[in-house]
Amino acid sequence: MSQLLGVHLCWGAYGFWLPNDPRGSGSEFVWSEELREFGEATTVLDRSRSVASMPHDRRQRLTAKKVLSRPAVQFTGVQARAIGRGFGWFADKYDLTVWACAILPEHVHLVVGPHHVHAHDLDRRLKAAGTAAMNAEGLHPFQFVPKPDGSLPKCWQRGCWAKFLYDEQAVRREIRYVEENPLKEGKPRQRWPFVTTYSG
Repeated sequence: MSQLLGVHLCWGAYGFWLPNDPRGSGSEFVWSEELREFGEATTVLDRSRSVASMPHDRRQRLTAKKVLSRPAVQFTGVQARAIGRGFGWFADKYDLTVWACAILPEHVHLVVGPHHVHAHDLDRRLKAAGTAAMNAEGLHPFQFVPKPDGSLPKCWQRGCWAKFLYDEQAVRREIRYVEENPLKEGKPRQRWPFVTTYSG
């Protein structure tokens, strides 16, 4: 088996990608009763390819978001900087090599080197670090709408999309994709101090 060289991780903010998104999703069940009226989970079995550009009923997707119990999260630039500081803290403390990072209003992309923490647990830890940084700066999206027990609702979606990279060409391709992702939304390239240059 080929040696793992890196992983492209992507996950959304709360409300970004619904379990019954008409383009497909990584979910197997729709837990929200309100969302079930828009159909069952649209499970995608092949997780190696993104379905983001698939044609779909955009109006249906946006209508479904309106029934969420809380507004879908849209991170501001200030919140994105705080999340980046959280990612940087984690990368430094746990020796995580990051070759590319894009923190956008509704989702996050990272290309990272191999790590002792599995990809689908790494996303959970990075989310926690980003959330902790926002909390420390009073920037949590739901800081004014705590749950009955006083805790804050999660501002991230559960789980992540992970693409495992086994050759240098694939690593460089995914780095380029992440670096150019902000441009697709009319935003400048992002430069984070915890991102290092991939040398192959």
